[in-house]
Amino acid sequence: MTDLFAPFTLGPFELPNRLVMAPLTRNRAGAGEAPTELAVEYYSQRATAGLIITEGTQPSAVSQGYPHTPGLHTDEQVAGWRQVADAVHAKGGRIIAQLMHSGRIGHPDITGIQPVAPSAVTPAGEVYTEKGMQAFTEPRALATDELPGVVAEYVDAARRAIEAGLDGIELHGANGYLLHQFLSDGTNQRTDGYGGSPQNRTRFVLEVATAVTEAIGADRVGIRLSPGGQFNDMNETEVEATYTALLEGLAPLGLLYLHVVEGPETDFHVGLRKQWQGTFIFNTGFTGPSDLATAQASIDSGESDLFCIGRAFIANPDLVERLKTGADLNEPDADTFYAGGAKGYTDYPFLAAS
Repeated sequence: MTDLFAPFTLGPFELPNRLVMAPLTRNRAGAGEAPTELAVEYYSQRATAGLIITEGTQPSAVSQGYPHTPGLHTDEQVAGWRQVADAVHAKGGRIIAQLMHSGRIGHPDITGIQPVAPSAVTPAGEVYTEKGMQAFTEPRALATDELPGVVAEYVDAARRAIEAGLDGIELHGANGYLLHQFLSDGTNQRTDGYGGSPQNRTRFVLEVATAVTEAIGADRVGIRLSPGGQFNDMNETEVEATYTALLEGLAPLGLLYLHVVEGPETDFHVGLRKQWQGTFIFNTGFTGPSDLATAQASIDSGESDLFCIGRAFIANPDLVERLKTGADLNEPDADTFYAGGAKGYTDYPFLAAS
């Protein structure tokens, strides 16, 4: 049996354990969409995680999908993230910023402009704005000559992450956001070199990954994928061909890790694990189990090297210690996931307090 609480070497980093804190949108950024002192406290409280992956962080103002999410495209935001990184490192932790371009998942009331996407395919459903829930609007299809500029936004944000003292970045290629939209035949209906075949649909993701890797180093870059995932009105019909091609394209880059969210085909990630030669992080998704037994089974079976946990880390800043000792867990308050200040954010009790 593998000891989940023993150190694990991830590229240049020695992690204290194999439990990863998932990227969790909390909608609490301050003025200028910069992290606040509350964010410093929130992340540093959870520094005992083997690795922290931050909430989705937009690489540009136009890529923001929800209100009050932090960015990594201004000096003010870099300063905020530097405080977060310093606080986490002071407690012996490691923290990576997730870069998330929302693509079609957004609204003009959030950014002031029409959302962009691979193709003008409107998602079903609604999105939260300052005016409340509103129906998604039709996105504007990105022109081919605009794509290098979007790649450059990712590169700039990655460089800013390193400038802020963060340990690296994760490209969010999952859950229906821009990179996932390029991968899916349901949202990518392009007829240029970025659409049509599975290989063409991987092209933009590979260009982003290559450019970011060249900018900050492969040992600072991970990627998150959700093959076949349906969140945000996604529908992929060529999952195996697309993700096999994507991993073939990613392999030469030597990325820090591959992070996979379980999809409708619950064993699909096992095949990806066999194809991927590097560190593999597994996440059971929005509804799957994330208890200690599931984590242990995933790692013992060899289907993952690290196990990613979300909601339990929200409610338990000392989750690692609780799991290690078999202590009871605090229950998360779903009403405060995406709103508010300290309540439901930094006020969950530690073991000593409870």
